[in-house]
Amino acid sequence: MEKYFRKVKYYETDKMGITHHSNYIRWMEEARMDFLNKIGYGMKRLEESGVTSPVVSLSAQYKHTTTFDDELVIETKAEAYTGARLTFGYIMTNSQTGAVVFEGKSSHCFIDEKGVPIAVKRRFPEFDAALKNEIFK
Repeated sequence: MEKYFRKVKYYETDKMGITHHSNYIRWMEEARMDFLNKIGYGMKRLEESGVTSPVVSLSAQYKHTTTFDDELVIETKAEAYTGARLTFGYIMTNSQTGAVVFEGKSSHCFIDEKGVPIAVKRRFPEFDAALKNEIFK
């Protein structure tokens, strides 16, 4: 599980001073990009290799509100990997209070430059091995 730290920006709050719900989905992506960079396979590297990974589904559970300047710890874990699909889990915690504020999941497939689904193990075996290593940590 990788940790990503982020502060809530003022512009991410709504008229009530609460973080707008759509930002949590963006933060899932930020944390996922950070996770992939940390294991050596950032999106830039993947895309340069002809691989992209669109979101095919996501779920979100909002547990507690956040406000401007709250610092969040986003724990990101590769939870399931089939060679064709990858599922990440996210737990966001307010670092000052310890409260879990959000839990979510996102599932992704892998496609080539033409949008055709690919098997990562055949197309990019080093990335396949890195993902399997993360699953069994």
